[in-house]
Amino acid sequence: MVVTPVDTNMASTVANESWISLTDLGRRFGISAIHCGRHLSQAGLRDNDGLPLPDAIREGYAYRRPEQSANRSVLWHRDRCTEVLYRHGLQTVDDEYLVEQWVDLLEALAEGSPAILATPHEMAATELPHHLLGRVNQRLEDRGSSLRIHSAAPHNCSNRPQHGVGVAA
Repeated sequence: MVVTPVDTNMASTVANESWISLTDLGRRFGISAIHCGRHLSQAGLRDNDGLPLPDAIREGYAYRRPEQSANRSVLWHRDRCTEVLYRHGLQTVDDEYLVEQWVDLLEALAEGSPAILATPHEMAATELPHHLLGRVNQRLEDRGSSLRIHSAAPHNCSNRPQHGVGVAA
């Protein structure tokens, strides 16, 4: 038996928040609804029939629309479920695209150009989203680059060697 939300305002909440189908949630990660559902099941959010567990509904991970039946009635909270999928090692397609763009940019900065005054470390310290740091470094390593970006804040970067930047005495 699936418990429906007790909150009488849930219908308006569903309309105003980021509730999406399992298909759309999986699409964000470039995976099928079946694969996405397996991850949510492993996280303890779905039962053997693929329906949300009562705790998943109570904690705001899932919502079951009363006017529908079976799996088509279930909506999943985009942000909460995205965090679950991140913890399962998945990455959104958007993040993968950003990682590729950052790696291309940082490698170009490392090569240097008279028209660009920023180093890869300076650019990353001020602009690179922190949650992409590990993946950017992994992709740099995968490409055979010796460049690694450190997670130091901009004010801590002065003690680190910078590619292509000489320090005047």
